[in-house]
Amino acid sequence: MMPRAKLKAQKQARAAELARPLPTGGAWVTKAREGALARWSDMGAPLKRDEYWKFTDPRSLIDAGAPDADLLDMGGEAPVFDSFDRLKLVFTDGVFDPAASDALALDGVEIELLQDAAKADLHWARDLFGALEARGQSPVDRPLASFNTAYATQGVLIRVTATPAKPISLIYQRSDTGADAMLHHVIRVEAGAEVTVLENGPLAARSNTVIEAELAEGATLHHIRSQGRDHARLGAAHIFAQLGAAAQLKSFTLTVNGALTRNEAQVWLDGADGSAHLAGASVGDGAFHADDTVFVAHNAPGCESRQVYKKVLRHGAVGVFQGKILVDRLAQKTDGYQISQALLLDEDAQFLAKPELEIYADDVKCSHGSTSGEIDATQLYYMRARGIPENEAKMLLVLAFLAEALDEIADLDLAGDLRDRLEAWLQRHK
Repeated sequence: MMPRAKLKAQKQARAAELARPLPTGGAWVTKAREGALARWSDMGAPLKRDEYWKFTDPRSLIDAGAPDADLLDMGGEAPVFDSFDRLKLVFTDGVFDPAASDALALDGVEIELLQDAAKADLHWARDLFGALEARGQSPVDRPLASFNTAYATQGVLIRVTATPAKPISLIYQRSDTGADAMLHHVIRVEAGAEVTVLENGPLAARSNTVIEAELAEGATLHHIRSQGRDHARLGAAHIFAQLGAAAQLKSFTLTVNGALTRNEAQVWLDGADGSAHLAGASVGDGAFHADDTVFVAHNAPGCESRQVYKKVLRHGAVGVFQGKILVDRLAQKTDGYQISQALLLDEDAQFLAKPELEIYADDVKCSHGSTSGEIDATQLYYMRARGIPENEAKMLLVLAFLAEALDEIADLDLAGDLRDRLEAWLQRHK
C-alpha cells in the first residue's frame, strides 16, 4: 500500500497540472474562488486509491479535455417535463442561452445569472457561494466540487421569498460533441417559502455541476433531476444543502444511460424537526457506471432522513451506492432510514455498496439495508401463468422495483412523467 504522504503528493501534483488562472470578478466571488482553489490544491485531484473513489475511477472526470460523445437522436420524443408549465432557464453546452430561455422573472423569486452577479463587490450569495461546498469537505474530501467553485462562471442564483406559482426548470442542451461544462447554482429558500427546481438534459460530453442550497426555518425545496440519456456522457454532480428548523428537502435523481455518472449529496439537518429525503433511480445497459455517494448529518433533535436508491443493471452495467447517516449526540429522536437495492438482469451486471451508520445519540431510530438480486422467479411465473407475456411481465416487475424511489417525488404528475420515461426505456431495451 502506498504511504499516505506519497499518495497526497501525487494528488497535489495532479491538481497543480490542472490549475489555471481564476476567472475575474468582484470581491465576494474572488474570495470564494481563491478559497476553493486553495482547497483543491491542498486536497489534490481524486484518485481511485481514495476511500470514496475505490468503486469509481475518476480519471476521465479530471483528464485535460473531454472525450467526444455522440449526440443522442431522441427520435422525436419530447424532452422530460416538456408538458409542464414552468419557468425555463436553458443552458446550451454549459452556457446560458437567453434566446431559448424565459425572462428571469417569477413572483416570489429573485433570479440572477452567476456571470452577472460575479461582477459585483457585494451580493446576497456571498454567504453561500463556496461556503457550503467548503463545509462539505469534511469528513470526506470532495475535490471536484472545489474545482467547480474555483472555475465555474455559469449558473444561476435563486432566492425564494414566497411560494412561486410554477417550478423553475434548468434545461441542459448539447450541440457540441466535445463540450466540457461546469455550472454552479446557489439556491436560498427563505422562511416558510416553498419551491420546485427541475433539472433535465445531457448538458455536455463531460460536466461538473454544483448546487448549494440553504433552507431557512420552515422552508421547502423539491429538487427533481433527470440526467441526459447520451450514452457516452461523463458527469459529476454535487448537492450541498443546509436545513434550518422544520425545513424540508426532497431530492430525486433519474439516471438513464451515460458512461460515467457520479452524484454526490451532502445534507446537514441543523435545525430541530427538519426532514431530508434523497432518492434515485438508475437504469443502465452495457457501458454504464452510476455512482451515488450520499452523506446526511443529523445535528439537531427530532429530524428525519430517508435515502432510497434503486438500480436496474444488465450487460456489464455497474451501479455504486455509498451512503452514510451521521447522528450527533445532540440529535435525539432522530429517525434515519437508508436502503440501496439493485436488480441485476444478467450475470454480467455488478452492484457495489457501502452503507454506513455513525450514531452518537442514544434515543434514535436508524436503519439501513442493501441488497442485490435477479427478478423473482416466483413472481415472474405467477404473472406468466395469468397470460402476461414474459417481456411485459419483466417490465412490470422492474417498474414495481423502482416504485419506492419514485414515490419520494411529492408531485404525482412529475413522478408519472418520469415513470413513463422509464417504461419507454425498458420497452426499447427488451
